[in-house]
Amino acid sequence: MHASLTRQTVPWEAILVLDGADPALVPAPITADSRIRTLALPRPVGAACARNLGLNEVRTEFVNWADDDDVFPDWSLGVRLETFTDELGWVAGYSEDWLPDGSRRVWECPAPPGYHAAGDVVTYWPRPQDTIPVGPTTILARTRLVRAAGGMGGLVQGEDYMAAVGVTALAPGVLLPLPVYRYRKHDGQMTRGKQYEELELAARRHAHAFGHGLRNAITSRA
Repeated sequence: MHASLTRQTVPWEAILVLDGADPALVPAPITADSRIRTLALPRPVGAACARNLGLNEVRTEFVNWADDDDVFPDWSLGVRLETFTDELGWVAGYSEDWLPDGSRRVWECPAPPGYHAAGDVVTYWPRPQDTIPVGPTTILARTRLVRAAGGMGGLVQGEDYMAAVGVTALAPGVLLPLPVYRYRKHDGQMTRGKQYEELELAARRHAHAFGHGLRNAITSRA
């Protein structure tokens, strides 16, 4: 991830959140990069809480969460920033699965490309067990919007589902029909773990209800 950030076409800075890990384990090229600030949490708190605490430290107008084992294509931040207008709260795109053999496969999310009004994206997620409507890590959003949406919620997994449906419910945005995030598939992923499926549907149900409930609350007041 750090190497891909150094190839971006626009300025950036990053918060590296260590979920109870030893700061001494951070590779030297990252500690030497002044664009990266490290937030070392004193104990493991899980992805949702760790990311929310990291959000406290964001000082840029726009934010994109990402995992350290994934990659941003070189044009990713630049092409989405160029798409923003004053009306838009977020710009997203497709993601690519980066397979162990080095090949890549584009994942086209259920929400179609183009402009989406606030609350539109979650309508492409009819049931919790269906494919999520947009790739959460493909979303570049206004930082104030992510905070207003409650960040990552508090789920033990699927926390980024909460952020995706919350952000897209509160503001209009654009989905670009090109891959802006590369998701590396490997055996060490949490989603490959033996316990992953035990809570996955429950997490999806919570995020699904949140997204649809938020949309209904907003549209009923319009």
